[in-house]
Amino acid sequence: MTYPILEFDSTPEAFIEPSKIIRARDLPEHCVICFFREVIDKVIAEYDAKVMVENRWEDGPHHIYEISYQNQRLAFFHPGVGAPIAAGLLEEAIAFGCRKFIACGGCGVLEKDIAVGHIIVVSGAIRDEGVSYHYLPPSREVIASRSGINALVTTLNSRAVPYRVGKTWTTDAPYRETLNKIAKRREDGCLTVEMESAALIAVAQFRNATFGQALYGGDDLSGIEWDNRRWQSRSDIRESLFWLCAQACLTL
Repeated sequence: MTYPILEFDSTPEAFIEPSKIIRARDLPEHCVICFFREVIDKVIAEYDAKVMVENRWEDGPHHIYEISYQNQRLAFFHPGVGAPIAAGLLEEAIAFGCRKFIACGGCGVLEKDIAVGHIIVVSGAIRDEGVSYHYLPPSREVIASRSGINALVTTLNSRAVPYRVGKTWTTDAPYRETLNKIAKRREDGCLTVEMESAALIAVAQFRNATFGQALYGGDDLSGIEWDNRRWQSRSDIRESLFWLCAQACLTL
């Protein structure tokens, strides 16, 4: 192969295999992957969350916590930012014993009418990052789990929360989102752009875990100039999305 990223190796066991170096623990099978650090801190404090796994990477702690929610056990953790660390932490969560995941995060929007806070249920992702190519053969897109999509749609409908189901563009390089690339991704049918979805979907498929993801509309990339829209300050939206994803996760 001319390009190393396309040299997919289907060998099922890696040199450092998570299940060989991690001892499974008594963790809930249901787990929310939450990109909002301040929401995680609030849930820990208000629900007296237990630390089930003291996990630490070079950037600091990424512990796996547990709470009781709707009379069920629920795990949650922060996956860092970017596909490599998010994929690695998902690998470890699976090895520790979690099997059913719903992720909640933010995204840039490629359509101006997607308001700040509007929810997008991810149906698939354009693979414009690197991690997914180590888990699945090369392809342009990866399709999300139908059960993950259905869990989120059912939950959002039950709460009468507006949403759209659509494709996202996963990229490793937020500072290389050019006008030409944005236009091409719109032509591909992408509603949003973010940095982890394709990788997380690929890891879940490779490990036969269930995974779904809900994003909320953040900064706007649909015009000639970027509009931040103060999207990261919407604490009520972020906390609400966590609990919607928790409810959806427990239905898997």
